[in-house]
Amino acid sequence: MPRKIGVSGSINLSKLDKTKLITGKTGDKYLPLSMFIDIDEKDQYDNNGMITQGVSKEDKEAGVKGAILGNTKIFWQTGLDQQAQPPSADFSSDLDDDIGF
Repeated sequence: MPRKIGVSGSINLSKLDKTKLITGKTGDKYLPLSMFIDIDEKDQYDNNGMITQGVSKEDKEAGVKGAILGNTKIFWQTGLDQQAQPPSADFSSDLDDDIGF
């Protein structure tokens, strides 16, 4: 069975270092991000990890760490453990048999 997770997250825009935005070939702006996710444990706020602003290779080598911008939560997983399977698509048990369709 494939191992997959669905992760949601949010970031605090006021903590962004806008000088680190990257301009793509078409002129679009990109924000490099890194996500650190613990699939086995949650913190006191039910989060599985954090989102940090990405740093360049040179900055990493100099010991610079990206600012913590927000948190992540695993909202769905399959193939990792049997406790957290996605909801079943079989809703037949919820239907009333007297309905005429």
